[in-house]
Amino acid sequence: MTRALIVIDVQESFRARPLWETISNPKIADQVDRLVRLARGAGDLVVWVLHAEPGSGDVFDPALGHVRLMDELRREDGEPLIHKTSHNAFTTTNLQQLLTERGIRELTVCGIRTEQCVETTTRVASDLGYLVTFVVDATATNPIPHRDAPAGQSVAELLSDPRTLGADEIIRRTEYALAGRFATITTVGQLEDSAGPRA
Repeated sequence: MTRALIVIDVQESFRARPLWETISNPKIADQVDRLVRLARGAGDLVVWVLHAEPGSGDVFDPALGHVRLMDELRREDGEPLIHKTSHNAFTTTNLQQLLTERGIRELTVCGIRTEQCVETTTRVASDLGYLVTFVVDATATNPIPHRDAPAGQSVAELLSDPRTLGADEIIRRTEYALAGRFATITTVGQLEDSAGPRA
C-alpha cells in the first residue's frame, strides 16, 4: 500500500449552513462514496478528515453535533479519522506521520471546499513530496463574496451581487492553478475507467 485517499471535510457542518443551497455539487457524498469504494477495492488507505473549531459556537463547533461525516458515508474499522483546525489537513494533525509510517507516497484528494481546504491540502502535500491526484468532480464549493461586500450578506444578496465569484469559476481557476504544478487533475469516472471492470 503506497496510496491513500484523503477525504476532506465532507461533513454535516456544511449542510447546516444557509449557504448549502448554493453548493456546486449537492451530491458530493455520492461522488466521494464512489472514490472510497475504488480505494478500498485497490487496497488503498482511506483517511477521513473533519474540520473542527472548538468553542466557536457555530456549525464547526463539535459541541453542536455537526462535525461528523455526511450521513451517506461510512467509515470502516481501521480507517483513520483525524480532526483539523487549519485549512490544510497537515498543519494541525498527525497526517504526515500517519502516512509516513504506512509508506504512503501517493495521495488522491477530494472534499469540501474545492479552493480552500482541498486545494490547500493539495499544495502542502505536493510541497512535502507526495504525488497528488485532485478529483475535481468529487469536490464542492460555494460562490465567494467580493472582498468589499458587506459582512453578513444573505444568500440572496450574495447571488445578486455582480462581484460575487461563482462556484464554476472557482473550480475552473483551481484546476488551472493546480494542474502541472501541484497535482494531476482527474474525475471520478476517469479513475473508475482506469481501474478496469470489477470482478
